[in-house]
Amino acid sequence: MMRKVDVALGARSYPIVIGCGIMDELTAFVRQAGYSPRGMIVTDEHVAPHCAARIAACIARAGVQAEVAVIPAGEQSKSLAQAEQLFTRAISLGLDRKSPIFALGGGVVGDLTGFVAASYMRGVPFIQLPTTLLAQVDSSVGGKVAVNHARGKNLIGAFYQPDAVFMDLDALQTLPAREIRAGLGEIIKYGIICDADFFAWLEAHTADVLALAPDAAAYMIARSCEIKADVVRQDEREGGLRRILNFGHTIAHAVETETGYARYRHGEAVAIGMAGAAQISAAMGLLSSADAARITRLITAMGLPCTAEGVTADAMYADLFHDKKTVGGRIHWVLAACIGRVCVRSDVPEDVVRNTIAGLCS
Repeated sequence: MMRKVDVALGARSYPIVIGCGIMDELTAFVRQAGYSPRGMIVTDEHVAPHCAARIAACIARAGVQAEVAVIPAGEQSKSLAQAEQLFTRAISLGLDRKSPIFALGGGVVGDLTGFVAASYMRGVPFIQLPTTLLAQVDSSVGGKVAVNHARGKNLIGAFYQPDAVFMDLDALQTLPAREIRAGLGEIIKYGIICDADFFAWLEAHTADVLALAPDAAAYMIARSCEIKADVVRQDEREGGLRRILNFGHTIAHAVETETGYARYRHGEAVAIGMAGAAQISAAMGLLSSADAARITRLITAMGLPCTAEGVTADAMYADLFHDKKTVGGRIHWVLAACIGRVCVRSDVPEDVVRNTIAGLCS
């Protein structure tokens, strides 16, 4: 089964193709796109041995010779230094303004490659080929590309939409269980922010979700992409509504900063952040204790953490003010009013935040 989700952004609209064995669709897309005959595939050292040659051959059949650039795996590669190396590689290959750059890998590869594509010659074509569940339902959709700074995550970046996203479900079969769970953190988020029925479906199908049963995987990925695509369609550049996609992320980014982006996968940090956001929502009188408990229960059922190790409450609190969602010294919290609906508040008392963070520090 193949599913298609359209991200409707006028002239910047693009398709998301989801399914098994979708390389023919990728070849057909590249063949008709009008690209220059030279391109580049950016991937990491873990993904490259599994599928880089196959993807390069697929693209070559469409008339584009794409050289493979392999970066070190891990969050440390999402840096200006690594971006500069890719700029140099692109120049050495003679890439021009119509040369496509393909991101083959997880969120780090996608964010870094998108940043390079947005900047090289003021913007060249960019195609996402996400290979992790987390990247498929989160970073590959929506056009937010960035690298990190020592003082915070994703502080240097742009809004730059891909030409297309191709999600091969076969790639998920090689993922370790922990990587699958990391993707589920973002999937749970979509139910909380927009779709109570989807949240209930996740509660009822936990076993199939964890096993990546084909029908369950195709449905939850497509539904997550539909929700994100609809939010992005209404607010491409995070002027208002798009903030709801950051539910759980304010605390998550503090967890990642304090643990050097090494202890937790992004989806695990988001799970901790969602548990904290649910607690703050309840403390503010927005969310019922029953719904807060449902959120924590589903996070736990999916094998994700609700508390953080290796952090301190004071350092976590200080980190909150380096987050992009903090404007004029005020933190814009995305909080849950119920499962399926959230709001943005900037009036959360300091003691509520500090008490919540203290409870998250195990």
